[in-house]
Amino acid sequence: MQWELIVALVVAIPVILFPAAFIWYLNVGGIVHAIREAKAAREKKAAVKTTG
Repeated sequence: MQWELIVALVVAIPVILFPAAFIWYLNVGGIVHAIREAKAAREKKAAVKTTG
């Protein structure tokens, strides 16, 4: 391989992968947040049932 191609790949791969990884990170963060929120709501509902 020519060195120009290697340099181009080294520059292009992070430019292509960073946005994809960032969107993946946001999606996973949203899923984790939704799971925690649902768990908290379920626990709150259970607490209300036991006291009421």
